[in-house]
Amino acid sequence: MSLASDHPHAPQRLAVDYVHTASPTALLGLPETLAVFGFGTLAPAKAGADDPRYLRVPLSPLQGTAAPFEVWRAGGPVTCGVTDGIRYSHDGALMFGVLEWEEPEGGILHASARAYAALTAFWRDCGYPHLLRIWNYFDAITLGDGDAERYRQFCIGRVQGLGDVDTRTLPAATAIGSRDGRRVLQVYWLAAREPGLPLENPRQVSAYRYPREYGPQSPSFARALLPSSPRVPLLLSGTASIVGHASQHADSLRAQLDETLTNLDSLLATAHAREPALPAHLDATSRLKVYVRDAEDADTVAAQLDARLGGRVPYLMLQADVCRRELLVEIEGMHGVIA
Repeated sequence: MSLASDHPHAPQRLAVDYVHTASPTALLGLPETLAVFGFGTLAPAKAGADDPRYLRVPLSPLQGTAAPFEVWRAGGPVTCGVTDGIRYSHDGALMFGVLEWEEPEGGILHASARAYAALTAFWRDCGYPHLLRIWNYFDAITLGDGDAERYRQFCIGRVQGLGDVDTRTLPAATAIGSRDGRRVLQVYWLAAREPGLPLENPRQVSAYRYPREYGPQSPSFARALLPSSPRVPLLLSGTASIVGHASQHADSLRAQLDETLTNLDSLLATAHAREPALPAHLDATSRLKVYVRDAEDADTVAAQLDARLGGRVPYLMLQADVCRRELLVEIEGMHGVIA
């Protein structure tokens, strides 16, 4: 089942933007739209005749009553469909896909193992075998003590489903806790026919090398990924106030946010050294998601971001739980291509 054969081999191109509009319908009407994302309960659950390119993410916006839609546009017309519950779209170079898996009685470990086993089979055969970026959202991410914590259980199940993991080809990734009370694992991704280059942060221990104190199975992702095409942005993993492998500034939101931005600066410097055409700092070509644990911190975070970034960097702020209880904020994003 090589879906890539539906399209001639095309150059990679991805433009990403946040668009304020009442409905995603017009955005989905464009032939080059690869995906559209709504956020929170005010966003529609479905779009059109259940268009596979639309996804509602179960995280509530923290600025205004409704978040903008996030739009991914490819380099040409896309084809979309549904296979065994996996919804996808692709243009001959890039693929968007999503799978939502209800947790069985065995909990998040079994859900992640089964979901990732299904995804691994799909990725192997679909013609877009190179994962560039993955997002994982599920409820109550830090519930449970010690190795019974749901994030640690998720990490175990993910690797069980993936099978052999080659750390040289890991994608960028996010794992974030929702608060909707639904025990559904939502996984969506960006994949390509051509591989990208995983990057690590010199300020941090690679996540896949974390010591045992963080669980029996270390997380499986790269800190960022540089795609093979300059027309696809740098993909930044969820980044928080971690230096080495240890969380920093547990008692200070402001210090955590400063440390997080310093980590992002370090990642951008690493990427810029590899690709000098890439902007060396966050700027108007960046698109960030800012995950904030406590809603009452939203104004403080916004003011600090505006002071640090000068109001030139578009971002979307969402209420969510970071995978460590002491962490109050996490930032991910894409960087380097004008939408």
